[in-house]
Amino acid sequence: MSKNEKISNSVIRRLPRYYRFLGELLNEGVSKISSRELAERMNVTASQIRQDLNCFGGFGQQGYGYNVSELREEIGTILGVNEKYPAILIGAGNLGRALAVHLDYAKYGCRLCGIFDMNEKLRGVTFGGVKVSAMSELDSFCSKNKPVIAILCIPKEAAPDICEKLTFLGVKAFWNFSHFDITQKNLPGVIVENVHLGDSLMSLCYGITNAGKDKEEQEDEGI
Repeated sequence: MSKNEKISNSVIRRLPRYYRFLGELLNEGVSKISSRELAERMNVTASQIRQDLNCFGGFGQQGYGYNVSELREEIGTILGVNEKYPAILIGAGNLGRALAVHLDYAKYGCRLCGIFDMNEKLRGVTFGGVKVSAMSELDSFCSKNKPVIAILCIPKEAAPDICEKLTFLGVKAFWNFSHFDITQKNLPGVIVENVHLGDSLMSLCYGITNAGKDKEEQEDEGI
């Protein structure tokens, strides 16, 4: 239970990283760890870790640190990784197929139960153990299986209409790989993760481009 009415997005976005590092510690046989030791592994400050976890009540003991297994379980509960929310994937192109085949959805709190595509030639083809269905089957499938998450791997121009349709069919959250930014303005009330892979790559390129400039500026300033 949170001490605060609203947890900041920056704290929420750090929780999966804590969960991942704690899993690695368990695999190494580590049963307890201090905030300082965890901070060193994660390249953050110990105070940042304590502040983040205190948003949810705090889990460590003074002089003992954190029980790794218990803390990971608590964070997993907060993240909902044990819920297995039913999810559907819209768009079985190259990216959609990769997400269907290579992502262990159950590990992250989801259950991929359906794949849909406009291409009739893909109908009945299986990716990641899930059969591709025609878009014409979407209504009846959602009525029966009640997915709450939709993964969008579709062209930008197709996204607005399919988002409205899926919301009407009961979908409450979108993992969006289309180039259409879903916002609270165009779809109020939904939960959205807009993923732009190109933006991430350009940020990387920016770092490379400006690394040399930063070094030159430091040399010019005698740093």
